[in-house]
Amino acid sequence: MFNRREKHAARIDTLIGRSARVQGDIEFAGGLHVDGQVTGNVRVVPGASAALSVSEHGVIEGSVAAPQVVLNGTVNGDIVATERVVLGAKARVRGNVSYGVIEMALGAEITGRLIPANTGPEAPAAQAG
Repeated sequence: MFNRREKHAARIDTLIGRSARVQGDIEFAGGLHVDGQVTGNVRVVPGASAALSVSEHGVIEGSVAAPQVVLNGTVNGDIVATERVVLGAKARVRGNVSYGVIEMALGAEITGRLIPANTGPEAPAAQAG
């Protein structure tokens, strides 16, 4: 009846495998799946539509900025997801999470603040001008 899981099946254009270690910032478009470790910031190419997914083995040591984020692993940094964040049961975030819509499974952990996208620090300035 309510088949929300279909929305989470995103296309993967780039895969960082389980044994891969990437040092440096990543800018991407399309779908990026992280199963390994990234030490650096992960963000979308400006103007591109994109989705990031991180498996339960995936680790990102840096901030994340993408319209859609599906996290089952670890992010040690802030997450800014303008559209949607889905946190699985094994998701661990050490940082703030800014979101349009958030979905959390039982067991997900956030050490930081939850910030709705429409009430962030820059929202009043954007509405005033």
